[in-house]
Amino acid sequence: MHEERLSTAVNRRLWLQRSGLGIGALGLTSLLVDSSLADSADDPLRAKSPHFPGRAKRVIQFFLNGGPSHVDTFDPKPALHKYAGRSVPQTLTTERKTGAAFPSPFKFRKYGQSGLEISEIFDRTATYADDIAVIRSMYAQVPNHEPSLMLMNCGNSVQPRPSIGAWVLYGLGMDNQNLPGFVAMCPGGYPIKDAENWQAGFLPGAYQGTFIDPKNETIERLIENIRSPHASLATQRQQLDLLQQLNAVHRKTRTDARLDARIQTFELAFRMQVEASEAFDLTRETQATIDMYGSGVHGRQTLIARRLVERGVKYVQLWHGAGQPWDNHDKIENNHRRLAAEIDRPIAALISDLKQRGLFDETLILWGGEFGRTPTVELGGDGNSLLGRDHNHYGFSVWMAGGGIRGGTTYGATDELGFAAVENRTSVHDLHATMLHLLGFNHERLTFRYAGRDFRLTDVEGRVIHELLA
Repeated sequence: MHEERLSTAVNRRLWLQRSGLGIGALGLTSLLVDSSLADSADDPLRAKSPHFPGRAKRVIQFFLNGGPSHVDTFDPKPALHKYAGRSVPQTLTTERKTGAAFPSPFKFRKYGQSGLEISEIFDRTATYADDIAVIRSMYAQVPNHEPSLMLMNCGNSVQPRPSIGAWVLYGLGMDNQNLPGFVAMCPGGYPIKDAENWQAGFLPGAYQGTFIDPKNETIERLIENIRSPHASLATQRQQLDLLQQLNAVHRKTRTDARLDARIQTFELAFRMQVEASEAFDLTRETQATIDMYGSGVHGRQTLIARRLVERGVKYVQLWHGAGQPWDNHDKIENNHRRLAAEIDRPIAALISDLKQRGLFDETLILWGGEFGRTPTVELGGDGNSLLGRDHNHYGFSVWMAGGGIRGGTTYGATDELGFAAVENRTSVHDLHATMLHLLGFNHERLTFRYAGRDFRLTDVEGRVIHELLA
């Protein structure tokens, strides 16, 4: 019986892939996860009401893969100049050997009426200082990239779990059934391990993040298989209708909720051929808007993000740093300046654009990486300075804006030099609890039953940081 079911599944999958419905690969990542918990009698993407009216209706996340340095961006430490070149007392163990205090090579100054101090490398973003709330007291669990990536994006550093985007889509559903509700963009593609960070995990496969490579510019390259080379829309519709008839016969003798999830993905892919072509088409924007975001790939993906949330997409994750370029163990001045220049303009443009369109107050923006970097200089094997910084999970910064955030504020603090969070220490669970609260959810009640337990994004921890709320 098991072999018969396996053979049926394989034959059905091959038929789908080889038929004229060439768009099937569009939802491949969602199809490959275990979606056995999907409710075949219900549409998992139907629009849902949160626990209470949320200030935010959608999220755009700038994820700086590799770990940006907090002491070089949003957490100025003048004391590093005092101890420059000198050994400093500290008992915290870092992943690699570090040496003397290393002052930031960048200038900080106060911006806006709030006087929020921000590094010169984010001077365009800094013009919106009064809209930004910086958490300077974040901490993670380990100084390694992969577990810290999963912790920040999925709420657990050990076991693969549903990502925050999947949880948001699970809680809110979709108003627009013709676009994916959760989109992850990473220029140039992504390592397989990074795909864990936008997975659906044990949630139904419909909540999986849809990956888009914004390095491509034409719609046919941007969204793989968006148009079938073999069949017209009418023919594809006939194929899907035939599939539904076959599935009705299939379900009379057995229950296969995984197949329902797969068919839902194909139906979405079919509908996307018209809607997505318009949503991702930047030629519909004015040249002034394109120039505001910048002509580079990060400007392009940020502008696409605005177009997506404008059309009802709930969670857009913008990766900056495939291959971990923010992981600057050496030459941090050159590398951080170059990397910040790639996204500073798009971030400022997004905030301005959302404000002009009346979307800012309902769009939560999150900026940050998986951890920070040491205030001491990293040493090479020969004991000489590399002019870079090692990983630092003991204390780092993220910021949020829009969507009910009280701008022009800082929350928490690291110690005098920036080694560790010491005031209002904030866990990733606290950050996630606050984000869910802004979206209208009690994070303790947004749960999913799996393996005999009610799971949630914040596990058994997390508190809402009310000081950040407008």
